[in-house]
Amino acid sequence: MKKILISALTLFSLMTAQASAEELSTQESSAEALLHQMNEASQNLNYELSYILIKKNSIEPLVYRHARNEQQHLAQLVYLSGPVREVIRRGDEISYIEPGVEPFSIASGHMVAPLIPMIHSDIEELVPYYDFVRLGRAREAGAATQVVRVVPKDGLRYSYVLWVDEKTHLPLRADLVDRDGEILEQYRTISYVVNDQIKDALAGLNQVQLPQVLSLPKNETNEMDWSVSWVPDGFEASDPNRYRMVTTERMVETQMFNDGLFNFSVYISDKDSHSLKGQLVRQGRRTLHSFVSGEKEISVVGDIPPATAKRIAQSIQFSLPQTNNNEAKVTTP
Repeated sequence: MKKILISALTLFSLMTAQASAEELSTQESSAEALLHQMNEASQNLNYELSYILIKKNSIEPLVYRHARNEQQHLAQLVYLSGPVREVIRRGDEISYIEPGVEPFSIASGHMVAPLIPMIHSDIEELVPYYDFVRLGRAREAGAATQVVRVVPKDGLRYSYVLWVDEKTHLPLRADLVDRDGEILEQYRTISYVVNDQIKDALAGLNQVQLPQVLSLPKNETNEMDWSVSWVPDGFEASDPNRYRMVTTERMVETQMFNDGLFNFSVYISDKDSHSLKGQLVRQGRRTLHSFVSGEKEISVVGDIPPATAKRIAQSIQFSLPQTNNNEAKVTTP
């Protein structure tokens, strides 16, 4: 009798574990499908989102308008407080208008601006490195929403919690969360509209005279005497670049890395009196880790946790050995 009871309990446990695994798999699949719908809606609907970006010490009100005119994307992001600032997209051209800077345009399909996160992300690119978990229903901006958490599989990045409108599938809220559950930033929609009048209004952007697209100089940095030997899986490197700092005349080599959701940059320069000797600072989503190794200053800056930035910086290897320096001896976590 005892053996039968033990066998029954074992079978029940296995069935429960299997059911839990199947339920989790269904939730992930459902959450991924919802994010695909969000991506589709954000790129094809004609809409306007009025939202606020909440940081530790500031609140920034913004309005983002998007329309699809035949095969062309038209978009406008306007800062609603302070000096006049806006970003305009016409197809694959992005124009930036800011005070104190001559307006300029670049060839790109993505705005470098405080848009609601993941509004144009490629979900398929994120699948190998992030888990998508459906958390249930909630209410945001007066609308019923589905809540999804986007969690890094390796624990080396931040997470997002998204509130997706059940009717339009537009993102209405996004919280950037660290590993301890602390909210670093919030994007919260106050009101939104979806209709073709926005398409008609944005069509006027094609008649506006915007700055000519800048012809960026060809990058001549073909080889560097350093390399980054470790980054979290999924981060892809851009071409390296080299420039001279205006204030110090110091030559800096840099390379950016991006995983489709977050990015960071590595900076290498000769050390001097301005070098930051052993600094690890996080302000909101942005982390700076800098230290001196021999005759070089190494800095990592980006939207990654401090421990990740520190490990990346310590992985940098030089083709020529650096002179012995105690400041460079940092233990990898």
